[in-house]
Amino acid sequence: MGVEITETTVTDEEFEKMRSFVFEYLAASVEKEDEGGRMRWYPWHSAEYRHNHILNVVNLATEIAENEGADVDVTRVGAIFHDVAKLETDQELHAEAGARVAREYLNAQGDYPESFIDQVCRAIEYHSYQGDLTDLSLEAQCIIEADLLDKIGANGTALMLLRMGYEARTHMEADEMVERVLERGLEAAARVRSDTAESIAHRRLKRVKWFSEWLEDEIAGL
Repeated sequence: MGVEITETTVTDEEFEKMRSFVFEYLAASVEKEDEGGRMRWYPWHSAEYRHNHILNVVNLATEIAENEGADVDVTRVGAIFHDVAKLETDQELHAEAGARVAREYLNAQGDYPESFIDQVCRAIEYHSYQGDLTDLSLEAQCIIEADLLDKIGANGTALMLLRMGYEARTHMEADEMVERVLERGLEAAARVRSDTAESIAHRRLKRVKWFSEWLEDEIAGL
């Protein structure tokens, strides 16, 4: 009886095809909004924003995986698919739905070992897990930590300020919005477990604190 080869290398070409597939899937989800898609008027519920968020998570998760000894291929493939179903499925169901999409794609598009596909899909399925991250595989932990980190720092601050405009708020309320980013960042820093993620979290928190201090220094009404 043959032994399954568990090691795999996902080439840059294969990964680029995955990236393109995910964007096309998100765009199609928006187009079929009348059939149940979750597209809303905020721009971060668009295919473009969601795809950018996914790419941010890929970069962060890959960095964490490389430094923490996780399987980089499992991590980055899980990351590229983690929110693929976000715009067509309810929030509480999107992780499982994303795992199904990833399994179908990986089975159809490449000769990947079943063990590799299983690891990827488990990481996707558990990326919304709210418990202790050490309960999960290291690859799932990397994806969750990256997902948390993308919502804080300069990126999180820019998104909150963008939201102000859509909610017809003035810059006089900017401190409140930035404070939300800071609170979210502190929660993320408390939840991540790897040394790499903790370092990134604290670095990003410093940026938010600096921006908050600059606002107080420059806007008299604050």
